[in-house]
Amino acid sequence: MNDFADGHIVRLRQIAARIEPYDWAFARENGDAIASHWAKVSDGKPAMFNGRILLQHRAAIEDGVFRAAYFETDYAAFMTWRDHGLPGPRIRNGFAMGALRAADGAFLCGRMAKHTANAGMVYFAAGTPDRSDVREDGTVDLAGSVVRELWEETGLTQAEIVVGEGWDAVFTDGRIAFMRPVTIPLPAEEARALMLSRIAVMDEQELDDIVILRSAADCDRHRMAPFMKPYLAHIYGQG
Repeated sequence: MNDFADGHIVRLRQIAARIEPYDWAFARENGDAIASHWAKVSDGKPAMFNGRILLQHRAAIEDGVFRAAYFETDYAAFMTWRDHGLPGPRIRNGFAMGALRAADGAFLCGRMAKHTANAGMVYFAAGTPDRSDVREDGTVDLAGSVVRELWEETGLTQAEIVVGEGWDAVFTDGRIAFMRPVTIPLPAEEARALMLSRIAVMDEQELDDIVILRSAADCDRHRMAPFMKPYLAHIYGQG
């Protein structure tokens, strides 16, 4: 698996990913520790769900194509592994994000609600891949995940957005955020109001606000995951 420093960004033409069997020793050998840690992190957060997710165990970049193999595990095992310093062989949470931008150039991010695992964090709509992202032939549809997560978190439909080509892969320890450009043909304030109106009527709300970012300096006002600021600084630096 290619090793890159935290915050390193690689431009990709394509992601070619598939699911395959893998014996993850950490999950197999640490059942008691995983159960104990999950009980602690989910205490008081009944909406947290220990569902099945996909993690990367093998990956390489060849001629602008990111080729990766994913395996299935549960969210509790992932959380325990992450919070205990990523022990064992190199594993990564490789997930897709829709880098949503308004017609006036501002980025639009969601702020995670208090009942979620990452309460208060600000980032683009995203989710660790799961079985719903796997096609019948075993390939993992990260492009489809971008559209699905945007709809699930903000209520925006595919007809209301324009999804760009290519990806920017942002590497951080144990994670790769695959950023895909997405635009909405509305000014930022109008787009924010639309998404908040959709969120307000959702049965399960992952977000409690939509944050508008117009410059790299705006990022310093918010608590963000480590892959967000390098990406936004990269994009604003191009302008």
